Amino acid sequence: MNGFKTFYMRKILLLLFTIHFSLFTIAQDMTALVMKVKAKLDQVNDYEADGKMKTDVSFIKAPIGKVKVFFKKPNKFRLRKDGGISLLPKGGVSVNMNTVFATSDFVALAAGETVIDGTKTKIVKLLPTNENNDIVLTTMFIDEPNLLVKKMITTTKENGTYEIEMTYGQFAQYGLPDKVIFGFNTKDYKLPKGITLEFDDNEKQLTDAEKLKNKKGRVEITYTNYVINKGVSDSVFK
Repeated sequence: MNGFKTFYMRKILLLLFTIHFSLFTIAQDMTALVMKVKAKLDQVNDYEADGKMKTDVSFIKAPIGKVKVFFKKPNKFRLRKDGGISLLPKGGVSVNMNTVFATSDFVALAAGETVIDGTKTKIVKLLPTNENNDIVLTTMFIDEPNLLVKKMITTTKENGTYEIEMTYGQFAQYGLPDKVIFGFNTKDYKLPKGITLEFDDNEKQLTDAEKLKNKKGRVEITYTNYVINKGVSDSVFK
């Protein structure tokens, strides 16, 4: 009887070890994939980009405006709008791929596969190991053959959750998108001074914070040109 119990105990332990090893192997594979994507982005030390920004928030009508975007390693990012009002979620645009990949202190876990715009992608969840990191969780949808992030959902401690979709073209070799779409909840939205919110009459009795709570916003940036690795002054980010 004891021999029978010992046999099955060994079987159970072997099964648990196999499951643990399989999960560990999957995690390692995802880390390898993420590091390949990071290596592709690491080709870019800095860039200056021109583009057009379209803001789609139900209660504010903003014209399409020209923007200039600056990036410098490891995580400096600045967006300037040419005239008009600048409507961006707090911290949202700075949560870009280069910022997420500024550190290697994360655990990468496999979370399945899905198809985005006709492209098969691996779903990878990044969990920062540094408790001081503002990012709590990042879910990436990676085009593995081309090492491109097609979509990214990032949850932060201070600035809510943002969804970023990317379309690639002539700058794909650097991992830089031609178009970026930021989706966010307007409760994390930074409204410029002097802007009046326009809501339905039945919402007039609510405070601005209550009005914004369950609304969705979207910022779309289409890049027309990148100047890559030509140097960007630190003064740009001050």
